[in-house]
Amino acid sequence: MLIRRLRAWFENRLPRSDNWTLTQRNLYILPTRAGWGFGLTLLVMLLASINYQLNLGFALTFLLGGAALVAMHQTHGNLRRLMLRVKPPGPVFAGEPATIEIVLDNPGHERHGVGMGLYEARRHGMTFCDVPAMGSAVLRLRFTPPQRGRHGLPTLLVETHFPLGLFRAWTVWRPAATALVYPAPEQPAQALPPSQPSGSGEMQARSGSGGEFEGVRSYRRGDPLRQVAWKKVARTGDLVSRDTSAGAAQALLLDYAAAGSANAEARLSRLTAWVLAAEHASLGYGLRLPGLQLPQGAGLSQRQAALEALALWTPPGASATSRVATPAPAAVSGRPGTAARRP
Repeated sequence: MLIRRLRAWFENRLPRSDNWTLTQRNLYILPTRAGWGFGLTLLVMLLASINYQLNLGFALTFLLGGAALVAMHQTHGNLRRLMLRVKPPGPVFAGEPATIEIVLDNPGHERHGVGMGLYEARRHGMTFCDVPAMGSAVLRLRFTPPQRGRHGLPTLLVETHFPLGLFRAWTVWRPAATALVYPAPEQPAQALPPSQPSGSGEMQARSGSGGEFEGVRSYRRGDPLRQVAWKKVARTGDLVSRDTSAGAAQALLLDYAAAGSANAEARLSRLTAWVLAAEHASLGYGLRLPGLQLPQGAGLSQRQAALEALALWTPPGASATSRVATPAPAAVSGRPGTAARRP
């Protein structure tokens, strides 16, 4: 418990930044278990050489001690001057792993055995890579946010044991980027609610011979490909989309009050599943939450706006503070880093 409190106090003192340059101010180094054992062996050799007046013993002891000091300098220099920058993860659904991409820029000589992992889950595995001289490498880490909302990225640990494993140099980094987590869609998904008359009086789209959809308009940026009228494109050569506004007389409204569950999170999960179903069917829809109204729309921009509203919506009377992810160690995994030289 005391160690956990000290660790939390140490983390809270670190500034949040998406760019982290490793210098003597933020790099730490201590012997590993092998290093402590090596030092104890040198001490025994030194005492034996003094006791028996062994000149070769003195020579070997100081030779190995000098090699250890050189290894300590190389271990610290293997991280010093590295520049780290993080790329924020894309939105994910609750329960799915989010991928953090970290770029390591190297302004100097080649670095070997640079490892990175989540600070709270460092015992469950690190991801290692080599960084080429005057080049860069990419490391990808994954963590699983526990619930919807906007989460701060977890604290990261960067370390190396190169070259002999006698010393461990490390730094602790708190990125400032955040991850957006949508509510998990309901499984199995319920059927979409029935459309309601909008009262606009607009005419319905007509159906031509053979059942082909005739209400079309010019293609707009963001229209899903399944909404493109490919048969008409093949005949005329013009890129057009099916006109969903022609059927706006029947409006699909995804209402929080109609989600049919007493649990707020369960209602949001059902609304998320409805948003995905409406997008899959190329339907226009609106979203209504207590204190929030999203107008009718369609396409990827409408999907993103609806899912973001569901992710960030706070029930009336609840705290509006953002949720901070605390990844479970069992849900953490890493991918091998890939190196790329600069031109």
